[in-house]
Amino acid sequence: MPLVRIDALGAGPSRLDALGRAVHEALVEALGIPADDHFQILVGHDGTNSTLRYGSYLGVRRDDGIVYVAITMRSGRTSVQKQALYRRIAELAHAYAGTEPRNVFVTVTENESADWSLGHGVAQYLDASGT
Repeated sequence: MPLVRIDALGAGPSRLDALGRAVHEALVEALGIPADDHFQILVGHDGTNSTLRYGSYLGVRRDDGIVYVAITMRSGRTSVQKQALYRRIAELAHAYAGTEPRNVFVTVTENESADWSLGHGVAQYLDASGT
């Protein structure tokens, strides 16, 4: 159950939708996330009222096409799976939204089953014993 937040500079509804599709499809392909497990927060920044900052850290020349993708999910994926996810997000963001792969910045934050309530005030991932 990943929760995805995508922040993009200069992105309107169609670009945000394309980026959301790219990330969701990459999660399904690379990590086997169920197709209906689709929870996203999509935010476009206009550069005036809200903006994104970026640098060229580690020699990556980012520009105003920057897209930040923050994924929160339960722990358990390998480094190899995460690398495949990052690669696929960059590929699909380029194919669907025209975002240069160098401008796709992804972070993954992992947590445990007890850290999720998917509605009704219940921690659905916990088994009956509460663990």
